[in-house]
Amino acid sequence: MLRWTVIFIILAIVAGVFGFGGIAAGAASIAKILFFIFIVLFIISLVMGRKKI
Repeated sequence: MLRWTVIFIILAIVAGVFGFGGIAAGAASIAKILFFIFIVLFIISLVMGRKKI
């Protein structure tokens, strides 16, 4: 699960660089969506990690 969160945050950063740099207008909205997905997955991985301990 942590691997997926890292993949999503990298995708969000790349989409953000392209979108905010003016290369693609739609990439900014994709970056926002991926960022929120990353936040949700990060919180889930924190909760699941605590239950194992």
